[in-house]
Amino acid sequence: MGIFDLIKPKASDSSSSNTPDHVKAMQSALMTLEDVVAPSAISISPKNINISGKLMRIFFVVAYPRFLNDGWLEPVLNLEREMDVSIVIHPISTKDTLKKFQKKVAEVQSQINTRAEKGMVRDPKLEAAYHNLEDLRDKLQQAEEKLFDVGLYISIYASSEKELNETEAEIKGILDSRLIYTKPALFQQEQGFRSILPTLTDELLVHNKFNSSPLSSFFPFTSFDLTADTGILYGVNRHNSSLVLFDRFSLTNYNSVTFATSGAGKSYSLKLEILRSLMFGTEVIVIDPEREYEYLAEATGGRFFNISLSSPHNINPFDLPPHDEEESPNDVLRTHIIELIGLFRLILGGLTPEEETIIDEALRETYALKDITGEAEYDGLEPPLLSDFEMVLAGMEGSASLINRLQKYTSGTWSGFMNQPTNIDINQKFVVFSLRDMEDELKTAAMYIITNHIWGAIRRRLQKRLLVIDEAWWMMKSEDTASFLFMLAKRGRKYYLGMATITQDVEDFLRSPYGVPMITNSSLQFLMKQSPTAIDTIQQTFNLTDEEKFLLLESGIGEGIFFAGLKHVAIKVIASYTEDQIITSDPSQILQIKKAREELEATGG
Repeated sequence: MGIFDLIKPKASDSSSSNTPDHVKAMQSALMTLEDVVAPSAISISPKNINISGKLMRIFFVVAYPRFLNDGWLEPVLNLEREMDVSIVIHPISTKDTLKKFQKKVAEVQSQINTRAEKGMVRDPKLEAAYHNLEDLRDKLQQAEEKLFDVGLYISIYASSEKELNETEAEIKGILDSRLIYTKPALFQQEQGFRSILPTLTDELLVHNKFNSSPLSSFFPFTSFDLTADTGILYGVNRHNSSLVLFDRFSLTNYNSVTFATSGAGKSYSLKLEILRSLMFGTEVIVIDPEREYEYLAEATGGRFFNISLSSPHNINPFDLPPHDEEESPNDVLRTHIIELIGLFRLILGGLTPEEETIIDEALRETYALKDITGEAEYDGLEPPLLSDFEMVLAGMEGSASLINRLQKYTSGTWSGFMNQPTNIDINQKFVVFSLRDMEDELKTAAMYIITNHIWGAIRRRLQKRLLVIDEAWWMMKSEDTASFLFMLAKRGRKYYLGMATITQDVEDFLRSPYGVPMITNSSLQFLMKQSPTAIDTIQQTFNLTDEEKFLLLESGIGEGIFFAGLKHVAIKVIASYTEDQIITSDPSQILQIKKAREELEATGG
């Protein structure tokens, strides 16, 4: 019998005799399934099988240790080698087993009694065997356990005998270290091949007896579940199809980082999290550099602010945040002045130590003009503007260079940006700040000002909130903005704030001295499809295995690795049809949605 006769159907003689000659001729000319899947030639030797030039060797496990740990097979399965592993399980009748157990228990008991009568030293090994037999017999009697004949067959593949021997030695070394011993199927390679085929045949018949408990350790798939009782649905576990349900506010901190290439679905996945978080009462604030969240804000009844030089929406960077019971007005003022110095360092292209001293003094005098000194409550007092600061600066010695650089923000081209009183209210369930129309030179400064304003609003009222900073690499470019972002990551938990940073430029993010600390201060990490140029940096930063590295390189849209605390799983983000229509970033879908809305409005719908 040939190897593929197992799957080849047998034609009956009667049907063959009734077949017309022209049909027989046509059938003989057609390729069968066996013609397609079968190799051109197979050579079987005592130790190997040569399949069209590919060498194959089958070996089996002959002995196991007394105890087997969970996942003992995993190191073999994770080897970067070509192999097939077949676990053959034959149930054993419990009725017949109990009869044999009765006899075996009697034999062991007799040996123990004989040794005792002769005055011999007790044998711990014999007594342990007796207790184990008794315990297993009781469990079999109560149907808590069952017995099985189990065979474990491994076939390895290589292009040369040398490579085949190396693979066998590597697997044998792993198993030997666990007291699991193997033997090659000498002169039984064909039977071994038949045994590992998915045809439910076992011709090797090399078995060991196991009860249910140790047999469970053979389960070859190990994966974490991230299914909690509370939280939102992030996606589906790609390993076992379980749901990834999690609550970021149940971890030690509530921050997350998302790294992905352009078009991998990072904004899509965050928008889905936002949509589902809003349903559970979480307030969400988004800093959106590309105007991707406008429709989401509209669909959920949120507020959308388009920040630009010509925008009617203004934020005064001199606004002071409220102080809580633990902070004095003077401490708040001092901290805010330090933050403003960082802003001026950013917009003025750097400051010398002398210039920093001048600005520090000028800021204190500017606030003093409005009776804000830090010695008393400042609630209800009107904060100064940038033009007030310029006026104070003009009266100070050595400030000429500073005034010249500052004029474009007070009376020049960029004067409409930050020299106006604040006229926006972010006390809403969902707020989006778009920076798409802001000049690239000012985007980093704008994100700094907006984030500072948001931080002040967060401190006014304790509420579960999520702050999303898309394209966070803009803020990581400057040390001042990066340090402020890191401060938010550290202090946000105190105010029930989770911060989600998203970036596609991994190297710019990690190049900052605050890049790695931002990651370590984020309990949630989401890695999606990565470019070959960034994958080595990602692998080193997140301590990924080679298998996880290749998974990220080959991931599709919305797929990746989701880290939550000490656990991580391979995930696929899945949205419903309605959710997809709201959060999509696909330009073709967006055009179709706009067209449908226009048609609906035209018909008066």
